[in-house]
Amino acid sequence: MDLLEYQGKQLFRAHGLAVSEGRAADTVEDAVAAADAIGYPVVVKAQVLIGGRGKAGGVKLASSAEEARQHASKILGMDIRGHTVHTLWIEHASEIASEYYAAVLLDRSAKQPLVMFSTEGGVEIEQIAKQTPERLIRHHVDYLEGLSRAESLQIATEGGAEEDVREGVADALLALYEVWRQEDATLAEINPLIVTPDRQVKALDAKVSLDGNALYRHPDHASLSDSRNEDPIERKAKEQGVQYVKLDGDIGILGNGAGLVMSTLDVVAQAGGKPANFLDAGGGSDAEKIKQAVEIILANDAVKAVLFNIFGGITRCDEVARGLIGAFEEMGPAISVPFVVRLDGTNDEDGRRLIEQAALPNVHPAKTMNEAAEKVVALAAAQSGRQV
Repeated sequence: MDLLEYQGKQLFRAHGLAVSEGRAADTVEDAVAAADAIGYPVVVKAQVLIGGRGKAGGVKLASSAEEARQHASKILGMDIRGHTVHTLWIEHASEIASEYYAAVLLDRSAKQPLVMFSTEGGVEIEQIAKQTPERLIRHHVDYLEGLSRAESLQIATEGGAEEDVREGVADALLALYEVWRQEDATLAEINPLIVTPDRQVKALDAKVSLDGNALYRHPDHASLSDSRNEDPIERKAKEQGVQYVKLDGDIGILGNGAGLVMSTLDVVAQAGGKPANFLDAGGGSDAEKIKQAVEIILANDAVKAVLFNIFGGITRCDEVARGLIGAFEEMGPAISVPFVVRLDGTNDEDGRRLIEQAALPNVHPAKTMNEAAEKVVALAAAQSGRQV
């Protein structure tokens, strides 16, 4: 479960991390009232579960009630990369002397918590890792021992934190680690972690993802769920019991089994394509569930082509074929993008025969995963009018 910035900051504050005073607001009047109570200048921030708010005009400085009203009026209801702004965070503006980056996540390959720190804050972490990898400190933590004070101070020192704020950075890293551990988070990130002119270290932003499988241990987390701010396609998928995550590409992906879907994403990327989603139809999917999955994939207007990659075990390939045929029969002209279908395993011959007999328009069979990936990438490129 991904949290909005202000919800993440509430968790930060509860664990001793310094954050600016702020209030959430759902209306223009509430936003102005919050700004008046906090005191100017304030920052009016769009609360959406996606980055790029500032570039999209979703973060504005207000020095008066009039400016707060103007900004709140423009930002509420704004569409930021497919996410509608329903909530604002009104925060007292901070003076910034330096911007750092800090995060704690699970390194699945190492099977250990990973603390990351850099003095190159304020930009995307991918840029830091690519352009100045030596400025990004990666430190694995023994989970049984936890992050020690000595380790956190070592990270701050090796990362190049200014000498007079290393203790403050170490405190912030310790608190961030406790957020990650005690709240069962999969990610706890601050970008930027700022140093103010009076040398205070505090979190100016918050990105927190909680482990949905651990929610039973945290009944208080239920109140953090906010369906209005979820991606509408992801919400629909959740309601239908489909494992779906929206991505930034234009190739819809459907597979059965998380491992197969992840492999499919990798193969499509290696072929030069960009997946638009992760969708795991699960084991034993019947025709109705496959049809629902097609509807979910095509609800994303960015999708230019779709890849079905099915390895039948419990899931029968003939049921997958019936689901695809049912989707075409029900949606008809609404399906305007090409499909590449690779069926292998239980009843694969029956599945391929059903699709061939149905003579579905713009459906292309493939024998292997690599062939399927190459075909769908080429078809998506043709739909978009670009070269691979």
